[in-house]
Amino acid sequence: MSVLCRPAVWVPENTISMEETLALARRLHPDHPKLPLVLRMIQNTGVAKRHLIQPIASTLSHPGFEARNRIYVREARSRIPDVVKQALSSAEVTARDIDAIVFVSCTGFAMPPLTAWMINELGFRSDTRQIPIAQLGCAAGGTSVNRAHDFCRAYPGSNVLIVACEFCSLCYQPDDTDVGSLLSDGLFGDAIAAAVMRGSGGTGMRLLQNASHLVPDTEDWIAYEVKATGFHFRLDRRVPGTMNVLAPALHTLAGAHGWDASKLDFYIIHAGGPRILDDLSRYLMVPPVAFRHSRATLTEYGNIASAVVFDALRRQFDEGLPEGARGLLAGFGPGITAESSLGTWSAPDLVRVGRQAASADGLLANVSPVPRP
Repeated sequence: MSVLCRPAVWVPENTISMEETLALARRLHPDHPKLPLVLRMIQNTGVAKRHLIQPIASTLSHPGFEARNRIYVREARSRIPDVVKQALSSAEVTARDIDAIVFVSCTGFAMPPLTAWMINELGFRSDTRQIPIAQLGCAAGGTSVNRAHDFCRAYPGSNVLIVACEFCSLCYQPDDTDVGSLLSDGLFGDAIAAAVMRGSGGTGMRLLQNASHLVPDTEDWIAYEVKATGFHFRLDRRVPGTMNVLAPALHTLAGAHGWDASKLDFYIIHAGGPRILDDLSRYLMVPPVAFRHSRATLTEYGNIASAVVFDALRRQFDEGLPEGARGLLAGFGPGITAESSLGTWSAPDLVRVGRQAASADGLLANVSPVPRP
């Protein structure tokens, strides 16, 4: 069975704090009739800091869609190689071992896709399959994992590299002043993530089963309007209320495998915002601490779109898990789409033996599975 190995995550050096974001909103929109509401909503996100691909002064300017897309391609080519190198190293494979590359992004465009550039420049074989995914937004993190899993099941023993490149700040539109847009301006951040799905061997989340679920008649709830000035993000106020529909889909996936989605050992969830996490916690009937890694990503980086699940998984690696721990990975986004997967934790024999011994001495409290209700 295929194993999703430790992700590598990179964020830009430019940062903006919650306090700076609030001050900026007050300065840019002093006469906005709903400014107090916007400020309150931004504060409620809990995003303490975000990372931006450009300094804030450049981020706030709009040189045009063409210029912004050039920045996207330039910075992606500059930053992706190191992230990919780290992911390959963590998975103990080389570029020549990779059979397919899944590349996800909703914040820029390139044709040929950046997978072609990666194959040419980063040492991948010329027969490496290319799977670019551009239109699933935040859900694409879960989608990329599922499509990599599907590939490994179709071609046993294959290895798949996943790359998520999201420069959300390049989608800032200074003339969009609706509440949803202003909230987004204070929520999203930039990041690149990469991870390897190994067809055999490896340490991490051993994938067992995956599923997709579309909530009917919600395709305009999370959307882009594509205009001459680029991508204009649209967010419907009803989005947070979808967890009561999506939670049953997660229960269905787990139930089909004989598991109870309320009683798993770890949860890797795309953090669209704290309200979504709170609602999902309630509908899944799991304690809020179950989503601690997703909340940490949201607090420290903001919503980094498809890269969220990889950063949350990276934090789970840092915390550790015993062999065989059962878990769920899920991403939600435009559609409204849920992409979810089940897996168990695969640990190296040497680490497993050490942890089992430590557990016997009561020393593993910090890496124990989430307590089951």
